[in-house]
Amino acid sequence: MIETRLLRQFVAVAETLHFNRAAQRLHMAQPPLSQAIRRLEAEIGAALFERTNRSVSLTAAGTAFLDTARSILASLEEGVAHTRRVAQGMDGRLTLTFINITPYASLLRALREFRAAHPCVAFTLREATTHEQVEALERGAADIGFLRTPGTSTPGLRWETLLREPVSVALPAGHPQAHRESIVLADLADEAFVASPRPLGQGFHDQLTQLCMTAGFTPRVVQEARQLQTLVALVASGFGVALLPASLALPGRDDIVFRPIEADAPDALLHLDLLMAWNPAQASPVRDRLIEAIRASV
Repeated sequence: MIETRLLRQFVAVAETLHFNRAAQRLHMAQPPLSQAIRRLEAEIGAALFERTNRSVSLTAAGTAFLDTARSILASLEEGVAHTRRVAQGMDGRLTLTFINITPYASLLRALREFRAAHPCVAFTLREATTHEQVEALERGAADIGFLRTPGTSTPGLRWETLLREPVSVALPAGHPQAHRESIVLADLADEAFVASPRPLGQGFHDQLTQLCMTAGFTPRVVQEARQLQTLVALVASGFGVALLPASLALPGRDDIVFRPIEADAPDALLHLDLLMAWNPAQASPVRDRLIEAIRASV
């Protein structure tokens, strides 16, 4: 293998066509430089320079090798620079998984500002349920997840609460209680509910079930849907009522209403957390830099 030092020495001589000036550029004596070029020629098996007492010129082989040497050195320098940027968290790849984060303006702003400040970072975005995100984080298939409380043991993951919002009840616009400013949860005991399946988000499902139980009933779920936006559509279509994050309320809709809940229940049941999770066993400077940016903005 030819040392990069020999390549740099060859390029200096090829560009100056003068051993003494090349030695000065390299901050070395001229005799060792001449020896280095002879050693390089011996390794390649071809003369790279025509030497006379008055001049130095490249041979055809030397001209061809100059392009190769420059390309190798440039590629190496770019590789070193890239490695340094990755080590500093300025470059790299990030895979983010998330539930619906459309309503969370501060988080979206943090992501937008990070991307603008780190144009060399490549993102892969995947919408997924809380359960799917936990699995992806644990096996190293995702760098950061934005999700709900999983409701299962996840000792290998780190968690931080980003945002907290109240639980609201979503009612079809024609519901008898839709005109009320707030809804007593116990008054919904006989209602049909639509909800997300427990296996896709155990913590979210169990929290809302427990909230109903504090009001004296277990919700009668007649229809399930994977996405919360689909639950909104089911409520609007009259399939039932739903307990949902207040942020899902959309202004201007006339087919569904969201109302605050009245219930004698712990605050932890009456609010939903948006969490940020990652696997600290997977080292990633760029992930850590994004986490710090989100902490500062959300």
